[in-house]
Amino acid sequence: MSKYKTIAVIYGSDSSEWEVSCRSGEFVASRIDGSVYDVYEIFARFGKWQLVAAKKRDSMRVTFPEEARPEVDKTDFSIQVLGERIKFDFAYIVQHGAPGETGQIEGYLEMLGIPCSTCDSSVCSIVFDKYACKCYIRDLGLAKCAPDVYVRHGMDHAETDAAVRERLQFPVFVKPTQGGSSFGVTRVTRPEDLGHAIQYAFSENHTVLIEQGISGRELTCAAYFDGEKVATLPLIEIVTENEYFDYDAKYNGHSQEICPAPVPDEIRDLVQRTTAKIYFRLGCKGVVRMDYILAEDGLYFLEINTIPGMTSASLVPRMVRTAGLDMTAFLSTLIENA
Repeated sequence: MSKYKTIAVIYGSDSSEWEVSCRSGEFVASRIDGSVYDVYEIFARFGKWQLVAAKKRDSMRVTFPEEARPEVDKTDFSIQVLGERIKFDFAYIVQHGAPGETGQIEGYLEMLGIPCSTCDSSVCSIVFDKYACKCYIRDLGLAKCAPDVYVRHGMDHAETDAAVRERLQFPVFVKPTQGGSSFGVTRVTRPEDLGHAIQYAFSENHTVLIEQGISGRELTCAAYFDGEKVATLPLIEIVTENEYFDYDAKYNGHSQEICPAPVPDEIRDLVQRTTAKIYFRLGCKGVVRMDYILAEDGLYFLEINTIPGMTSASLVPRMVRTAGLDMTAFLSTLIENA
């Protein structure tokens, strides 16, 4: 018997990823078991949370026109629908970027005592900041981390240039420390282009990470708790037509995403074992995807996605299909073991 009855699927976000978030959220809502749960789709952006669609158990999905969407009462996370007060008892968060991946919405739900599908607020806040997350992973010693230089808006440019010359070799990647879908990211091959790339990254966030480019094969792996243990899904190797796995490669078909990744068993086991250990040591929840570069001198950690893409073409659903798992059953596992 299910622990929950009324699921709020929250999508949209305050970041550049909000449209991708909507596609992910709609996909998740469509795959949640409609014979077990009532599913309510909430579009949340810049503090305005509105009901987009609702589907009662064993009923048809009902959509609400934009001008007549009921608003969520944030005092108790409930909503008034056609004269009925609905109080959600579980939140499935599909907000890429803020506030879903920053820990803000998780903190709100924690104060109300409402469980959700993602990591808790403290884990999200650490992981979402690429620099803070790398510092944590370095300390664990489970994977290598590329050398980097941390920049805060307002720091002296000459000091930054000197640090890059001393610690890094070109090409480098300049990226906002917070954000996803490669927004604000630039691959820089010449020192004279560094300043422009930093300013571009600042358009997404006030802190920036300049990271040594590592040559190798890009691999990604996802982990989740199956009720008994931390389980992992099949690896994917990403082969892009572009200089790196940027927004265009991710969403416009300019990459191959090979699943399962054609790597030796010992490499597969290493990546899955590393992913499971990081998941456990961080105290993750839900499904979490971790990205790596397999270089000649070892496995390099790239980043953690606490709310990975969940469109039909996204990496995690592809892993689920390759593993021979049913997506609806997989989502039920995540919900019931959150």
